[in-house]
Amino acid sequence: MSLLTYEKAKRNIFQNEEIADFVGERSNELIKLAEKTLEVTFSGSYLDFIKTFGAGNFGSQEIFGIINSDFENSSVPDAIWYTLSERKYNLPKSLIVIHECGNGQLFCLDHNELNDDRKPKVVVFMPGLALKYQPFEIVASDFGDNVVNKEIFAGN
Repeated sequence: MSLLTYEKAKRNIFQNEEIADFVGERSNELIKLAEKTLEVTFSGSYLDFIKTFGAGNFGSQEIFGIINSDFENSSVPDAIWYTLSERKYNLPKSLIVIHECGNGQLFCLDHNELNDDRKPKVVVFMPGLALKYQPFEIVASDFGDNVVNKEIFAGN
């Protein structure tokens, strides 16, 4: 289901470009630099997303990805910058921030919590909450099945 959900969301983005605002394709070199910086390997539908769209928003839904190589001096929707910023506090190194919910929650790819296809699941992280109290609630089996993609597809 996750690949199907992602592919439908991707088609919906292409068919509704007037409400899509993405930075565009990112190079393999930039992706490798981001992976090295975060000490993770992107895979599956998230890798396809950053290769195809980079980062940006569809309507009101921001999806964090890669903007450019200046990971220290960036802003939302730069997943690398956001993740590095949150790691200064208590974000575990296994988490990559991909979406801010607006209620304080962050959706993160959890590289310690893999699905059957060895892809990171999407979990909830609450900034400012001690790690022992973090819910780490699984909200999607992987990036392709996350709530943001479902909301993007929901309109069509």
